[in-house]
Order: sequence, then C-alpha cells, then structure tokens
Amino acid sequence: MSRSGERPNILLIGVDSLRADHMSLYGYDRLTTPHIDDFARQGVVFENTYSAHIPTTSAYASMLTGRDCFGTQVVALRHKGPLRPEVRTLAEILRGEGYDTSCVGFSGNPSSRGFDRYFDYAAWGMWSEGRSPKADNLNAVTIPELDRLVDGTAPFFLFLRHMDPHAPYLPPAPFERMFYHGDECDPANTSMQPVMEFAPFRDFFALWMPPGITDKDYVVAQYDGAIAYLDASLQTIFTALEARGVLDNTIVVLNGDHGETLYEHECWFDHHGMYDNVLHVPLVLRYPAKLPAGKRVAGFNQHKDLVPTLLDLAGIAVDDTFDGRSLTAMVDGDTDDLDREFYITECTWMRKHGWRTPEWKLIVALEPDFHFKPEIELYDLVNDPEENTNLADARPDVVADLRARMDEWTSRRERETGLPNPIHHQGDWHGHDGVGAFKSSQQAYDTLHIGDPRQAAKLQAESRK
Repeated sequence: MSRSGERPNILLIGVDSLRADHMSLYGYDRLTTPHIDDFARQGVVFENTYSAHIPTTSAYASMLTGRDCFGTQVVALRHKGPLRPEVRTLAEILRGEGYDTSCVGFSGNPSSRGFDRYFDYAAWGMWSEGRSPKADNLNAVTIPELDRLVDGTAPFFLFLRHMDPHAPYLPPAPFERMFYHGDECDPANTSMQPVMEFAPFRDFFALWMPPGITDKDYVVAQYDGAIAYLDASLQTIFTALEARGVLDNTIVVLNGDHGETLYEHECWFDHHGMYDNVLHVPLVLRYPAKLPAGKRVAGFNQHKDLVPTLLDLAGIAVDDTFDGRSLTAMVDGDTDDLDREFYITECTWMRKHGWRTPEWKLIVALEPDFHFKPEIELYDLVNDPEENTNLADARPDVVADLRARMDEWTSRRERETGLPNPIHHQGDWHGHDGVGAFKSSQQAYDTLHIGDPRQAAKLQAESRK
C-alpha cells in the first residue's frame, strides 16, 4: 500500500546495451517499445542522455554514484578492485536514510555495493540451449521481492539490471520473427562474411548466431526483437506496481547503461567504441507528485546527473559531493542543458578518450586498436550524424581546438579532485597479464578473443553438413 506522507519508493530499471535510436520512443521506425512508450507518456522523456564512460562497469559507476570518471576512478570493463571507499553509492545513501534496498542481476560489480539483498537470475544463453528468456527470468525473481518490499514498513529502493537486449540476442517466440521474415542463411547474401571473418569475435558469434548465418539484417532483427521482448516484460513490472497501489508513490526510472554497435563502424554487434550509437541512451522518469506527464526534454545530460535527481525528487539532502546536477532544472525550464560538451572514455576492447560537443566528436586512441582504426577521428555531428566520414586530416584546426578543450578540462578535474585521469593508468586492462599497452593493431587483433573456439568449430562443421 502507498505510505502517504512518507518518502517515495525508487525503482531504477537499468537496461544493458539499449540503443535509444532503436526504440520507437525515440523515433525508430519499428514499434519496438509500445509499453515503454505508453509509460513514458506519463512522465518525462530525456532526448539527449549520454553514457560518457563506456562500457558497463564505468557507466553504472556514474549512474549509481553521481560522479564522473574522475570521481569514481572507474573507466575499464575489467576494473580491478572495489569502488573508491570515499564514494557512496545510491544504495548506501538510501539505506542510510532508512530505505529497504534490493538489487536484481548486478551482484559482484564494484558499483553494486551497499544493498541489503542481492538476487541473480539466468541472464545469458547460446544457440544450442535454445531461446533465452532473460527478462522472464528477471521477473520471476523480482515479483516476489517486490511483494515483500511493498508489504514492508520502510520505503524501498529496487534496482533491476536487465540483460535484454545485451548479446547473445536470443529473444523467445514470437519476438525472434517479429521484425524478420526472410532467409537468414540465404547463400546469395554475403553481408555476414566480414563479421564472421573478424577473428577476435567470430567464435563468440558462432555460439549464439544460427549456424550458416549470412544475413546481417536477421541479427539486427534479433536485437530489435530482444528490445520488444524486454518491453513486454517491463509491462509486467509496471502493472505489478499499479496493482499493489504503489505506482504513483514510486519514482520509476528507465535508463540504459550504454548502447550497441550493430553493423556500423565494423565494431560488430557489441558495445565498444565511442560513436553515438553506443553513447546515446534512453532516460525516462515517472513520478507524478513532482514531474509533469507527457514532457520531452531536449537538453544534454549524463549518467552522473541521475543520483542528484533522484535525491532531489525524494526530498533527501546529503553532504556527499556529486559531479552531476539534478535534472529538475531542465524539466522546470531553468536551464536548457547540464553539459553541452563533455569528456568521453572507452576501455572495453580498445582504450580511447575524446571530447563531444553538439557539433563535433573527437576520438583519440591511447594505443592501437584491433580494428586498425586511425589514431585520431573527427566527426561533424551536424552534417554526418552517423559518423561515417573521418575529417581529422581535413580539419586539423578543429582537432586542435577540441583537443585543447579536452586537455584543459581533464587537467582541471585532476586539480579539483587531486586524482589522476584514470584512462591513462589501466595497465593490463584487456585481461592479459604482463602484456600492457598494445604496440600495434596487429598485436591487439592477435591477442584479443572471446568465445569457445572448440564449440564454435563444432557448430560451424554442423552447419556445413
């Protein structure tokens, strides 16, 4: 039951690998998110939320602490050690304010520190195991815990970490054919040939893509189907809140940790790189007591702004230092943007950093990458929003200007925090002890690998038969 006059509950739905531009909520031409679209009309949609620090580990560090990468000192997927003890997570803050806190699907991550209870669920899959009902598995764990939290006397903070549409893209029926009606193994189609020739990932892809796959549009449709499956499963959560009488007394957040590269930029079906298909994420907030319904906010914001926003909406004042600011200033029209230009980092399969403005994107490689990309990339986001034409050689003046802005900002943050820029101090970030920074792209290509080559070879042999 709703506890009138008490602090609101908080439900944070974190979705892994969810591209904003593949949601109908953000104008995608496939109806992938009808339930989220309807839910979002009851709250506020933020059109330009960015994950500044790729991938999952660093993104959630910002989302759950209100800090940038200088505050968290987390930039790498394989971050070594815990989160800085001086930095309180949202769970720690809320637990200190009397909240009952539960976490589903995020145990063991440095930023998951501070919850009262942790729950895991089956969130992976492979072709030989059949379709993967990740979101249903999450709901099976979540609904009983939600019942317990609602029946309690304290306000609750419930964090759900969804693994749809994260690879492997194996949505159950009918979602696997919702957006594809062709022959995924058509021998005349060669669009998957470069994907399956990319040695670092091909064994991983062989574990969950159909044997003999030739059509990249099928794989994209599986990703979109996984979003639609997630969308339908989320409706179960929304309905549960409403049925239990706590929906309007709960701040509900839907946020992506990062997006996904599908067939673009040769970063095949993964979330590395700093192109906008990975940086641009969805953000929806619903809390009718303090937020208007049906509003879309166009201004720029980042993960670091979420924690200050939630505390602001919940009426909680703390002494913690945050790098982000409350989004209510944008909702109320007091400011158009929180950060129009900002620092970006990526340390997944490549180690890079850069600077993004509304007009330009600068990407600087800190060591050679396994895609053999140039050290400097520059994109005109106004005339080339898909970032297909590298202008670094043609516009050295813009490169110099953006690099100067980036260097000035990072130097200032080092002075303000008394901490180093963590992107420069990652050692064996790739998980290969003693290798250090790659000296060449060929070394990176030959070293990095995911997937089981023996299982992949077996599947490929079966497909040839």
